[in-house]
Formats: sequence, structure tokens, C-alpha cells
Amino acid sequence: MNQTKYIFVTGGVTSSLGKGIIAASLAKLLQARGYRTTIQKFDPYINVDPGTLNPYEHGECYVTDDGAETDLDLGHYERFLNVPTSQANNVTTGRIYLSVIEKERRGEFLGKTVQVVPHITNEIKDRMQLLGKSGDYDIVITEIGGTVGDIESLPYIESVRQLVWELGENNGIVIHLTLVPYLAAAGELKTKPTQHSVKTLMESGIKADILVCRTEHEISDEIRNKLALFCNVKREAVIQSIDASTIYEVPNLMLEEGLDVVALKKLDLPKKAAPDLKNWNTFLKRLKSPKHTVNIGLVGKYVEMQDCYKSILEAFIHAGAANETKVNVISLHSEYIDALNVNEKLGGLDAVLVAPGFGERGIEGKIETVRYVRENKIPFFGICLGMQMSVIEYSRNILGLADANSTEMNEKTLNPVVNLMEEQKTVTDKGGTMRLGAWNCDIKPGTLAHKIYGATSISERHRHRYEFNSAYLDQLDKAGLKASGTNPQTGLVEIVEIEDHPFFIGVQYHPEYKSTVANPHPIFVNFVAAAVKAKKK
Repeated sequence: MNQTKYIFVTGGVTSSLGKGIIAASLAKLLQARGYRTTIQKFDPYINVDPGTLNPYEHGECYVTDDGAETDLDLGHYERFLNVPTSQANNVTTGRIYLSVIEKERRGEFLGKTVQVVPHITNEIKDRMQLLGKSGDYDIVITEIGGTVGDIESLPYIESVRQLVWELGENNGIVIHLTLVPYLAAAGELKTKPTQHSVKTLMESGIKADILVCRTEHEISDEIRNKLALFCNVKREAVIQSIDASTIYEVPNLMLEEGLDVVALKKLDLPKKAAPDLKNWNTFLKRLKSPKHTVNIGLVGKYVEMQDCYKSILEAFIHAGAANETKVNVISLHSEYIDALNVNEKLGGLDAVLVAPGFGERGIEGKIETVRYVRENKIPFFGICLGMQMSVIEYSRNILGLADANSTEMNEKTLNPVVNLMEEQKTVTDKGGTMRLGAWNCDIKPGTLAHKIYGATSISERHRHRYEFNSAYLDQLDKAGLKASGTNPQTGLVEIVEIEDHPFFIGVQYHPEYKSTVANPHPIFVNFVAAAVKAKKK
């Protein structure tokens, strides 16, 4: 292919309809037909990236190999496509305006009045075409965050209008995801919200080429015809997206509806071979027909909102399927765990994961959790802050350093077994200043980590400011907490483990970011296997 084709996905009626899942599912089908496909997300908020957002505001912050703090939808893109994303795959209004303002300060606009049109829209269009111009992709799918009609989204909608016109016929299309609600009192589906949403889109100069209709009930031929007529789309381009038991069913549902075929037809591209979804469906079969069931505790402080730990929950799904095991994740708020109730909270679990996070709230509950699972030989997995809590717990209860702590929680502790990284001590800005992205790790042969990875050198993604204090390395090693993985450049301890335990491992990095359907993360796979083994006992 000489020219990259573009697909834009917009949303209407309400938020949280699943634009990211539809975009990822379509990309999966196009990829399975042999097209080089990527997805990007344009978010209308003014934060430069979601790195400074509270997880309750926007769910987890997903980190790419190149250190970009991005929207959690990029996690879906990677999990479906098994292709790494980058900084270019996620753009916010804040980043757009920051770039334009910096250009204005440098005098790049030659004295012109800087305006939304054309300067902001030109910047957006440039970013939309960045991946397409790389030559690496045949099709670029762009998800526009928010809902059509939102004031924040207007510059993006105008940019899409301009770009579709500039690209020319058959080179850019718009998919509009909308809601067809069911009114129980009337006993019928209603199309009016979709009609209004499409009308709002048309008022901005954009005609939807394909309608994807989220619904709880089957959409009849009569309703499809009505939507086609009043929304000015072809009958074949009215696609039903009915509720599914798992997001991983959606590519098959979209295949049945012919979403990929309609999109290729409108882009004037050949269908090529039928999508090769053999491995995908093998995973789906194992997911839906488990032979075992385990209960794994997720101990964190954002457990009220599932999206805060989205990548961890999805990694458990991948690892569960790999083990033919249904993983019931039991969310436990660390703020409400203490020495008096820890047995009641954790006693019936097959394994426990202590989650990442920031700040002092809920820390003592995490430390108490680590003590309990260590002493009771329950499989344990600590991620980032969870790993640091295992270091503090071991220092307090095995080394006898009663005040051992992280300087994040107590700057005056006499035993800072977790300390601020040296390079972080001069940092004042919060956004994009942590240790971010992929870093190498050397693994000691013969360790649990070596058994898990089957390698002595790995690369994993990071997002943290504090680290294992190497001044305590020898003490902890002699006491039984082994540093089995270190960064070859900095000496930073990446992995800790205990030998005399069924499964006890803590990692400074975020392995959940790299788990995909095609490649479930090996730590999660082995952790779930350990939970299955523990349950059998």
C-alpha cells in the first residue's frame, strides 16, 4: 500500500460506551486479514498526560516502552494487537496547546494571530498523521475521546472534518459509536438518541460512514432500516454491538456483523483472506471453559473503581486462560486491614497480590498483608509499591528494624529501606518526571525469577520515584530476602524473592503493562499456577 488509510472513531449519546474496545476489535480484525494496523487516542482534557491524575478520576495510567504516561485505552490496544504503542499513540488537548504555545514563543508563526483554526487544528491533524507518515502502517485508527457535542471535543471534530476532506475519497472514514437504549416501560429500543447524536455530528460537517450501536437487546431489521434512513448511512453500515460476557468476545461479534468488511469497502481496500483468529479463539475457549477456580486477593487502596487496576485485572484473565483457570479477584481495601482482622480478610484466599500506588494512605494494611502471607506460606506477588512493602515488612519483622520505612511515608525514619531515587532528589515538577518506560534487568540464575522468565536478561516498564535502598542489601540478603534482579546500569534492585516459600516475589516494575492475549505475562502465569497448586493442598 502506498497511502495510509485513516479510520476515525467518535462517540455519542453517553460516555463509556466502549470506543476503545470497538477500535481495538476492528484493528484486530484488520490485522488478522494481513493489514498493518495501529490505534491512537486523542483525549480532550487539558492535562498534558494522565500521569498527574488521581486514578479515581481517569482509571489507571498506562505506561509505554518509551516512557509515555497514557490513557488506559492504550492498554486495550496492546492487549488486542500484541504490538507496542508509544507517545505518538496518545495525545491530549494539553499537549496540543502546549506545543502550539511553545511554537508561538519561538516565533514560528511569523507574527500571525494564533487561533484554534488553523493553528490548533493544524497541530491536531499533524499528530493524527504522525504514525501514518512513518510508513509502518497501512491503516491508522484514531479514537476521539469524549462525546460528540462536548465543548472540549470541538477542535478534534473540526480537525477530523478537515482531514477527511484533505485525504480525499476512500482514504478516511468516520465510525460513530452510539447508544440504542431499551425502555422497559415501553418494551422497545429507541433510536431517537442516535438520530440526535448523528445530527450533532453532521452540524459539525461530518457524515458518519458507519454506525456502531451499543445495545442490551438485539436490534431488529426494522430498527436497522430506520437508523440507516434517518442517519444517512447504508443499511450494511448499521452495526450492532450487543453486550458481551467479556471484551474478548467483541472481535468475533464485530466479525459476524461485518464491521471490518464494511470498513475495507469504504476505504476501497481488498478484503484479502478471512481473518485468522485461531489463536484468539483458542484463548477465548480456554477462558470460557476453565478446569480450575482460584480466589486471589488484590490488596490496594483504589479498589472501589475497577479501572484503577485495569491492566492487572486483564493480566489475570490472560494468565487464567493460560492455566485453564477462572481467577476470582477479591478486591480488598488496604486501609481496612490490620493485625486484628487480617486472618478474617485473607484466610480463605489462594494467593495475594499487593498492588502499586502512591502515598501514605493504606500502607500499614499492605505491610500487615505481606507479613500474613509470608508467615502462612500463601503465594505472594508485589508490584512496585507492593514490592517496597515486602522490603519494609521483612526489615521490620525479620531484621528487627522496627521503624523501617520508605521516605515517601516517613522522611525522618532512621532506617529508610526504601528511599527516593538519587535522580529524583532535584525534581520539582510532578508530570512526566518519574522513572518511566522500559529498563533492563539482569536476573540471577537459579532464582524463582529465572525459572519464571527462562532468561537472565529482560526488559520491563517502570513508573516510580522510590527504590530499594541498596545500603540494606547485604543485611536483607543474609536474612533471606534475596535480590534476584538488578538493573545493569544503575544497580537498582528490580526483583526480590524468598526461597523458603511456595511463591514469594516482588518486582519494582509493572509487568501487567506487557501482558497480552498472545503473550500472557510469565509472572502472572506462574502466580496463578502457584494459586492453583496452593488450593489443591
